[in-house]
Amino acid sequence: MKNIYWGMLFLLALMTSCEDFLDTKNLTQKDSSNFPKTVEDISQSLVGVYSIFLNDLGQNSSLMFSEILSDDRFGGGGDNDRKVQALNLFLKTDDNMFADLWKNQYTGIFRANSLLESMDQVQNWDSDSQKAQLKGEALFLRAYLYFDLCRVFGTVPLVLTTEAVNNPRATPEALYAQIGCDLKEAIEIMPSIPFGTSGAPVLGHVTKWAAEALMARAFLFYTGSYQKEEMPLPDGGSISKQQVVEWLEDCIQNSGHELLSDFRNLWPYSNALTVPDYGWAKKNNLFWAGEEGGNRETIFAVKFSSLGWGSGHRTICHISLRSQPDYKKTFPFGSGWGVAPVSSEMWKEWEIKEPDDVRRTGSILDVMSPEENIEYTWGCDKQMEECGYWQKKYMAINHKKENGSVENYSVPMYGATPDYQIDNTQDWVIIRFADVLLMAAELKKDVSYINIVRKRAGAKPLAGYSLPALQDERRWELAFEGIRYYDLLRWGIAIEALQKQNGVKIKNRGIDAVMDMKNIKQRVHDTGGFMPIPQTQIDLSNGVLVQTPGWIGGDLLYTGY
Repeated sequence: MKNIYWGMLFLLALMTSCEDFLDTKNLTQKDSSNFPKTVEDISQSLVGVYSIFLNDLGQNSSLMFSEILSDDRFGGGGDNDRKVQALNLFLKTDDNMFADLWKNQYTGIFRANSLLESMDQVQNWDSDSQKAQLKGEALFLRAYLYFDLCRVFGTVPLVLTTEAVNNPRATPEALYAQIGCDLKEAIEIMPSIPFGTSGAPVLGHVTKWAAEALMARAFLFYTGSYQKEEMPLPDGGSISKQQVVEWLEDCIQNSGHELLSDFRNLWPYSNALTVPDYGWAKKNNLFWAGEEGGNRETIFAVKFSSLGWGSGHRTICHISLRSQPDYKKTFPFGSGWGVAPVSSEMWKEWEIKEPDDVRRTGSILDVMSPEENIEYTWGCDKQMEECGYWQKKYMAINHKKENGSVENYSVPMYGATPDYQIDNTQDWVIIRFADVLLMAAELKKDVSYINIVRKRAGAKPLAGYSLPALQDERRWELAFEGIRYYDLLRWGIAIEALQKQNGVKIKNRGIDAVMDMKNIKQRVHDTGGFMPIPQTQIDLSNGVLVQTPGWIGGDLLYTGY
């Protein structure tokens, strides 16, 4: 189901983007003059918006950006992987370092705008709830894409039409007002159908519960980053903390989502093909919940497929083990390019604060651990910023074949092509139920929600709520899921956290070294922690767009090791 459904989404998106440049009059293809006319057309347009998430941009993906920018990981890769190393240092390799991300997100926004503009011209809806569901999905996707841009760049142009415009950067108030407006309408119009029951949306599609959760995430980021009490709305109204709490409570009580009994069953290293030969997983009786309906914890995820180039989750290739001489000896961990190794300081802090927390070994591979029982070779293919720790959540995972060789579990499970660059099909989980509980805990200052999450992890319950305890809990529970850096920004502790990377022991090309973060404190202060807008976009705007503060002049260019 997974490989066919999402592969079809990708192929449909490709087909709808093609144009016949030989015809002067369009007689056969779909354009704005004849499309959309039917519900099927609207559904196909929605596929085009979702397909933006399938454009896995590797080193240019927002998941990769947010992880490397955090205090938990370094840039890594080989000695010529300058982009990820620059990102870790808060430097740039060139003036268009983020051009692919910018283009991809605005392409999705344009498609969402087009769909929303055209919905009223369709007459053959099966029901009002069908129209509401599809409209709610489009509103959510537009809000998510804008939220992603705002977290990366701070402020961006706000475009709500398919007409050609040349808008300057909008204010944070205007941007978050629109994000809040889109999500509020999505919450209000989408049906309240619990996960796993009859009539619930197809897996991978947005639900009311996802909109409620994303509203809380946007509210926390805006109010924290900009020191506000409420999130504005375009009509002059606002969204209060109490409203957000009520939406989270609705999600917690009525969505049908819940925590899995074992945190480690969220991740593919516990899949049935791998576990019989993976001693650590077998010892802990792990069994992967999968991605086809059995995982009640996932609220919204990007679903990749096994149909080849452009449909697999290539970011996983980037962040898996680099050029090991024999992956049978690192089983079950597979081949990749060694980007974003985990900082040893994170491992140490976690071990000191939570020695009994099963999430630590469930989230991080310690290459020297007897329990993992692997033979790891240091310095492969000029690996940089290596600590001996790698994340396990989004790692290439192998199974053992009858002849003793290894291959990605997706090959037999989903029919993936056995090629390490494209055979990773794992979902990218954007929102899961544990995050909903922790956001409710933060907004209500209620330790009971934290303790629900801690109980699953085997950690002792906390006696009372405190912000530092909440911050630690989010760090451990949501590690390597693209959330940590944005949490640091909204809590106002990014500079303090990132400076701790200075002096951490690493290996470059197998040789002992230490991390030198240079004057990262000044750079994060000057930029507010936000990234530079691509210079090509500033040029195209004829100067209407202005650069992110702190990214003009100065010693900002990374030249490599």
